[in-house]
Amino acid sequence: MADGNVAEDEVVRICQELIRIDTSNPGDNSGPGERVAAEYVAGLLDEVGLEARIYESHPGRASVIARIEGTDPGRDALLLHGHLDVVPARAEDWTRDPFGGEIADGCVWGRGAVDMKDMDAMMLAVVRQRLREGRRPSRDVVLAFLADEEAGGKWGAQWLVQEHAELFEGCTEAVGEVGGFSLTVPGDKRMYLIETAEKGIAWMQLTAGGTAGHGSMVHPDNAVTALAGAVARLGEHRFPVQMTKTVRAFLERACMAYGVEFDPAEPEKCLAEIGPLARMIGATLRHTLNPTRLDAGYKTNVIPQTATAQVDGRFLPGYEEEFFTVVDELIGPDIKREFVYHDQALEVEYEGALVAAMERSLISEDPGALPVPYCLSGGTDAKHFAKLGMRCYGFAPLKLPPELDFSGMFHGIDERVPVDGLRFGVRVLDQFLDHA
Repeated sequence: MADGNVAEDEVVRICQELIRIDTSNPGDNSGPGERVAAEYVAGLLDEVGLEARIYESHPGRASVIARIEGTDPGRDALLLHGHLDVVPARAEDWTRDPFGGEIADGCVWGRGAVDMKDMDAMMLAVVRQRLREGRRPSRDVVLAFLADEEAGGKWGAQWLVQEHAELFEGCTEAVGEVGGFSLTVPGDKRMYLIETAEKGIAWMQLTAGGTAGHGSMVHPDNAVTALAGAVARLGEHRFPVQMTKTVRAFLERACMAYGVEFDPAEPEKCLAEIGPLARMIGATLRHTLNPTRLDAGYKTNVIPQTATAQVDGRFLPGYEEEFFTVVDELIGPDIKREFVYHDQALEVEYEGALVAAMERSLISEDPGALPVPYCLSGGTDAKHFAKLGMRCYGFAPLKLPPELDFSGMFHGIDERVPVDGLRFGVRVLDQFLDHA
């Protein structure tokens, strides 16, 4: 990277300024929206001569799209995407102002520092530097800074894919969040987790019906009782381990890095060796069901006619039909099941020129890098772009100190990202665009 210190300094400032723009997304379209952040991003791109267009799907819900023309028009295009919204934060719970963008203890603090205004800032800093220097990538690169990812993308990626698919013409591959971060392993080496898979999402509402009546009576047809039984069965059910190709590849390489034996018959044995990531990786070994909401009645002595609950279900790539078969068996025939939100699971092969470019750029900046594929237990906007036929990866590179509980930063209190990690990410992304 020519004169790379400019981009490395700029990434910190951009990350701070993005954090200071409150884009909290409570999920019901009542938040401040992303329009102010979108205008800020578009302005940064316009400053370096890249035409950026803002697309507003609903008042205040705004995304930014720009395309950098590559030097080789015969090549397929690459999509780099990040989201501008963040989950809400209560200031009284935090050590520092969640929307202050302060620098302390070598980190930038604030909501969105890792999810994912850090990657937004890295993308902007790298692109601005390259355009100032006249360094175009060989393939077209589409930049997308998106609304509403934290609520499923209805007003962001989903809307753009459905209403403006032409913006992504020629894009065969996409790179987004929750990948490329490091996990320190023995021997002063670091595994860098590249997302090649993510679980599917099934947010479900369950409704039980019964007969309304007086709370003092004998009443066998009680909607609350029926619903409570179904919710308990779902919450207590433990699915068996089912290793996907991605999860097996991760565990094999992780065990090798830690010098422990990988037992395919009991893969959970090695989870204790990988520290804070154990919870996230463990969740990708099986389907999960977690009841999250209950609602019934309006008075203690009135038996309600209906009762509802919501359940967060996540299913493994390749096993969706089997997952819902079990869910319906558990809830029984008398409980109505509807989707609050439902989207596919994804899995792509860990191979090809794009993966090689990720590995090469990481190893160039960190000779102790051990790139590995992994499956994300949550979901990202990749689910929408995959519907356009793109092969989607998570690659937002960060070299992290071993003591930082990175996975705990997502949606957590005192979210922060190391300044050195941001600068590392800029250098890696710059090289990645050279080789992608």
